[in-house]
Amino acid sequence: MNLVEMWNQMGYTAKGIAVVLFFMSFWSVGVAVERIFTFTQARKQSKLYAPQVAKHLKDGRLKDAIAVSQKKDYRYSHLAKVVLAGLQEYQFQQESGGGLAREDLLDTVRRAIQRASALTANDLKKGVASLATIGSTAPFVGLLGTVVGIINAFVGIAATGSGGIGAVSAGIAEALVETALGLVVAIPAVWFYNYLTGVIEYFNVEMDNSSSELVDYFIKKTA
Repeated sequence: MNLVEMWNQMGYTAKGIAVVLFFMSFWSVGVAVERIFTFTQARKQSKLYAPQVAKHLKDGRLKDAIAVSQKKDYRYSHLAKVVLAGLQEYQFQQESGGGLAREDLLDTVRRAIQRASALTANDLKKGVASLATIGSTAPFVGLLGTVVGIINAFVGIAATGSGGIGAVSAGIAEALVETALGLVVAIPAVWFYNYLTGVIEYFNVEMDNSSSELVDYFIKKTA
């Protein structure tokens, strides 16, 4: 029996479970491809962005640093989002003439950077949690399909009164396809989840380092 014949002989419940597993597979692959593309662009753009903004800050050109951070060329850069928040907050406080003390000014900038880091980290995690959900539940969904298939096989045996190995093996084979399908969906989802989680942790470290360097720059500037 081939897969087409097995599909034709499956009950509506087993077919519904198989459709759910196919949907979970398409979703996990779609999320993984989208996140890998986004992370690749973020890494590439941040690598180009960092030396440019560092040069402007070293020369004391704050407005040029903000302009660079706002370029569409760096819209995927996680570093640009965090640094831009700190630069804009510092510029706002300087131009508004709020008269904040040095420590209050630095605390305000730190909070702006922390908010931007939290929002950026949340954007980076978009859809990744669903991969963990699919990786942990797909085998159980497949097992449910197997149980339903085995029940149908035994119901058919009881109805026909035939209990030979030939009558049982076809139904068992159809049922086990669901378990195999569940594993095929779950394994790549877990791989993608672990890989993307590692990249996100690396990006978080980069954002923390950039935030610390920016705060150190403002400390020296206001000294």
